[in-house]
Amino acid sequence: MSESNPVNPAQSGLEVRTYFVRERNVLLARANFSELFVDYYLHLSDQRVQLQPEHDALFKRALAAFTLHCASRPWNEMTAWTINIQEPLVNLFLTGDNEIGSVTGRVFDEDVKRLPANIFYADVVRDRMPPRRSMVNFEEADPLKAAEAFYTQSEQRAARYFQLGEEEFAMITEHPDCDLEWLRGLTAEQVAKLDETETLTLMERRIQRWHCGCNQERMMQVLLPVMRQDAEGLFGDDPKVEIRCPRCAARHAVTREALEAYAATHA
Repeated sequence: MSESNPVNPAQSGLEVRTYFVRERNVLLARANFSELFVDYYLHLSDQRVQLQPEHDALFKRALAAFTLHCASRPWNEMTAWTINIQEPLVNLFLTGDNEIGSVTGRVFDEDVKRLPANIFYADVVRDRMPPRRSMVNFEEADPLKAAEAFYTQSEQRAARYFQLGEEEFAMITEHPDCDLEWLRGLTAEQVAKLDETETLTLMERRIQRWHCGCNQERMMQVLLPVMRQDAEGLFGDDPKVEIRCPRCAARHAVTREALEAYAATHA
């Protein structure tokens, strides 16, 4: 979406702006994440999810990195990141649909595998093209550094992430004929003043919001194979079972009666 096609003001959510930095040949994406972080915390409260402070801090940085990445990608793209960190032992999962401007995710801190190194997985689906997966290793237990490693190793171009304030983040990515020496030497203080020191051309304004779209039917799709294999093991003596969405950890209660009816119509 270009400057001539501004964001619909009726849309609510986080606005991410992308700029082309002339003469440096890089793309700048930046946003203040206050609103998105509020929605994220409201979601945790609604779903009675309690995270360890360290995991929560890591997820917020991952959410910022992911959202800036999505806002700089094509509109017809769906993306998922899984960031496996070995210390602390945790998986950070994020997914987004650029067509509707949605991002969501969750923290997995139970039954996480011990591995020799931190691993970053990126899954991309665009239109009717086959899904594409990338996997790279990274060193520092920081989602921003993990995303930079992904760009270097998988995207084959440089990217730098910067935290400019408590809830303000920026991403700068290499484009053809980029001034790489300048990009590699940038500091957060310099990035915060790019409006004053460089010529910026506004490219797009995108609205990103916290949204998963999970519902009862999708949860029944997840439970159906288990139901058919071992209904008694799934429900026992209980008339319903609670399941958490694998994408956002939202709670869903599915009754045995409803799942049996769903199974009957999906034989």
